[in-house]
Amino acid sequence: MPVTTEKPIMNAQDIRRALVRIAHEVLEHNRGAKDIVLAGIATRGVPLARRLAEHLREFEGVSVPTVTLDISLYRDDIRIRTHASSVASDVPVDVEGRRVVLVDDVLFTGRSIRAAMDAVMDLGRPQSIQLAVLVDRGHRELPIRADYVGKNVPTSLDEAVQVRLIETDSADEVVIVKQEGGL
Repeated sequence: MPVTTEKPIMNAQDIRRALVRIAHEVLEHNRGAKDIVLAGIATRGVPLARRLAEHLREFEGVSVPTVTLDISLYRDDIRIRTHASSVASDVPVDVEGRRVVLVDDVLFTGRSIRAAMDAVMDLGRPQSIQLAVLVDRGHRELPIRADYVGKNVPTSLDEAVQVRLIETDSADEVVIVKQEGGL
């Protein structure tokens, strides 16, 4: 019988500190919050984008719009996926000429980010697209890198990184999950 082990790598305070740092880096890189749109990639990128928007509001006194991106129809594995997303994109703001910061929980192969960039480009032509991730675990298959990273976590391919957030999972933590043993 396989045994699943979990190794905690970030707690609620670590996540909060990482998001505060990312918010400061976004402001520094963009010289303020003008023309920024945060695009959370469904599912866990959405609450992370909202948290970043709250930090940006605290630091700059400006409300930065957040949008929800459902990338399921843009994925290159759509033919082999067994279920479609239950989250619809919610983009009440024009991205034309704006600085779009994609927000996701984990950067792994880069395929989700490529799909998210395609989704954004279908909405208009932004001035730029930047990427903020809570965890970068490496193993890229596409030439994509994050502009803002909460934590770099070297992993093996037989490990998974799970981000759990209060909004979706009733806890704020990041763990490395590994299945050991077999039949």
